[in-house]
Amino acid sequence: MAEPGGDASGAGAEQDREPRPLDAIDRAILRLLQEDGRASIRSVADRAHVSRANAYARISRMVEDGVIRGFTARVDHERAGSGASAYITLKIVQNSWRDVRAELLKLTEVDHMALVSGDFDVLLLVHAADNRALRELVLTRLHNLPGVLSTRTLLVFEETDRRPGDGD
Repeated sequence: MAEPGGDASGAGAEQDREPRPLDAIDRAILRLLQEDGRASIRSVADRAHVSRANAYARISRMVEDGVIRGFTARVDHERAGSGASAYITLKIVQNSWRDVRAELLKLTEVDHMALVSGDFDVLLLVHAADNRALRELVLTRLHNLPGVLSTRTLLVFEETDRRPGDGD
């Protein structure tokens, strides 16, 4: 699907203001785009029961407001050569999140990261080629990051994404 509003990164002045409230049609459009981010404006408009111009305007607004952060492919990591997945928790030095985050963003295996509360500070979802690559990531690269005090690794045996279009 062509990206209305151009850059869907959410960057810019529009990101700084509060997003406008979403109505039932906006939510329907979001659900449709989550099912198929490549859907045409015409298809989205037809399925949401609005005109193409209305669908285009709503999608553009949600991109501008940062509600839609981009249009991506959902990947089967095992089929893509990253058969080892894990959640990794990190304890980090107090006030080091920005620096640790910047270093974590450089690691291609990191699929998702979150600063969290509780017994640890950071939660990562990582995908590596195999257990050897996962071991190298944890024991060599993560443990050597400045600000990382300790890690705990939870191996993922099976993954299921719960998103629209996944068996709904």
